[in-house]
Amino acid sequence: MKQRIITALIALPIVLFFTLVVSTPWFAAVVCGVAVVALWEFYSMVFTSERSRVKLFAVAVGVPIVLVGSYFPQMIVPVAGLFFMAFALYFLWRYHDVDTVISEVGLLTLGWLYIPILLSPLVLLHKLEHGSLWVLMVLMVTMMCDSCAYFIGTAFGKHRLYPAISPKKSIEGALGGLLGSVVAALAAHLWLLPQSSWIDCLVVGTLAGSIGQLGDLFESMIKRYANIKDSGAIFPGHGGMLDRIDSLLFSFPAVYAYLYFTSGAFH
Repeated sequence: MKQRIITALIALPIVLFFTLVVSTPWFAAVVCGVAVVALWEFYSMVFTSERSRVKLFAVAVGVPIVLVGSYFPQMIVPVAGLFFMAFALYFLWRYHDVDTVISEVGLLTLGWLYIPILLSPLVLLHKLEHGSLWVLMVLMVTMMCDSCAYFIGTAFGKHRLYPAISPKKSIEGALGGLLGSVVAALAAHLWLLPQSSWIDCLVVGTLAGSIGQLGDLFESMIKRYANIKDSGAIFPGHGGMLDRIDSLLFSFPAVYAYLYFTSGAFH
């Protein structure tokens, strides 16, 4: 616990600086760096250590996918499709076993869909009016969700949420996390975004608190598949990069979609 607190205290001012102070292009560069680390962790989980060349190429492809999704979102499907076809042709040439080709291409594509494409809305959200504050709000809501889910689940958890993937998570903990998310979102409305409507903040808190927990479960499924506890060790006491952003990968696209289609971010 001590190591977790120390790591959090070091990371907090860095996160605040890059979220609130730097311009969106620099913020996008940081997001690309996050994508590189997370992609490497993902491909290290699903591929053997002998596949370092494939992992390097797959990680390198993730950076342009983030940038295209962030600045030219209408081009993300054709660009991702081109990368998919290129790797599919390579594996068809490299291997003559259909099962191997399908498995390799499927895992590569999953990594691109899971990390760089889902991270792109984070940059899009940052570009909106008051976007940096919305980003900070989602981070706050996610932290509150994780904390409330842990403490309420530990104290009152009796009914397992999804034991096949994450035996320790409980329905009570998930509901506690959702409640904490809503409270954090309404507090953020008073403190961070008084110019926004409380309904927008309530919806954002509910989205981040519910869909974010699905992101946590999804990463748990991948780790269960790879038979590992943490995706990495870049954050002492907290695990890997993917362990830290698993909820956010699902939360940011949902929040951005809501704010974009309702124009709530422009109120």
